[in-house]
Amino acid sequence: MGVDPLMASENRAGHAPILIAGPTASGKSALAIALAERMGGTVINADAMQVYRELHVLTARPSEADEQRVPHRLYGHVPAADAYSAARYAAEARAAIAAAARADSIPIIVGGTGLYFKALTDGLSPIPPIPDEIRTRWRSRASEEGAAALHAVLAERDSEMAARLRPTDPQRLVRALEVLEATGTSLARWQERPGEPVVTVEQGRAVVVSPERDALRRRIDARFDLMMEHGALDEVEALLEQGLGPTLPAMRALGVAPLARLIAGSMSAAEAAEAAKAETRQYAKRQLTWLRRNMMSWKWLDTQEIESFTSELVDFIKSKA
Repeated sequence: MGVDPLMASENRAGHAPILIAGPTASGKSALAIALAERMGGTVINADAMQVYRELHVLTARPSEADEQRVPHRLYGHVPAADAYSAARYAAEARAAIAAAARADSIPIIVGGTGLYFKALTDGLSPIPPIPDEIRTRWRSRASEEGAAALHAVLAERDSEMAARLRPTDPQRLVRALEVLEATGTSLARWQERPGEPVVTVEQGRAVVVSPERDALRRRIDARFDLMMEHGALDEVEALLEQGLGPTLPAMRALGVAPLARLIAGSMSAAEAAEAAKAETRQYAKRQLTWLRRNMMSWKWLDTQEIESFTSELVDFIKSKA
């Protein structure tokens, strides 16, 4: 068996991937771009919503100017009508990392989706492909009956997975039910089977950007105000015109639901803005909880430490290249 080119590249300090995680609005994308500029890197997305083509403003995707400064990969390449998966992400990220290494560019993987990082560093369980008819049927039931009804079905068929999932999480409930139907085996059992990692985590090369709580709250609020100034409402209106099902991931992006209610006239602009900010703050809190539970071995940075870390890492890379 040959050597995996990704793992081989880990032995060359200049090509070993850098992983940057953090909650939304933490400043992690700015750090990734700064590192890419100073070290000749390629920024690779690890955010589940920034893959969607129609969600540019509302997901704070890198601007055209940012993308001109350094190469960016896996941003805005998926239509909102698709249900992008962690398995597809892992395959595409593997290809993007390998391409960057071949181009003598350091892969800098940045985002806030913990599952995507776990897919890269731990690998995914070898679940067989789910037939389209099974997947379509469960998604339709989620749209028609709601997440709570699916959770009740799962509780009857697979109480272990039902206990792990929130009754308000249609995407994961659909996944558990479709896997159970297609394979006859609980998703819990599949998750016990080891996957193949795409990258390894090296000391000092995997970081979590974690601003102080009040500072993060202010950043979230200010960023949403800027989103509104730059066309977030028009973006949601265009998304709604596609008539997409409510269980699709893109339709559950932060801010979509309150802005949709604003468009429908059931919520004022002020109410919609506050609702969007509140749900984003709650999401950031959940992200940090997950990161503390799963990534405590990574290097944690607050806002004041970012510049010194950048300089130290650049010096380290140059000394090993």
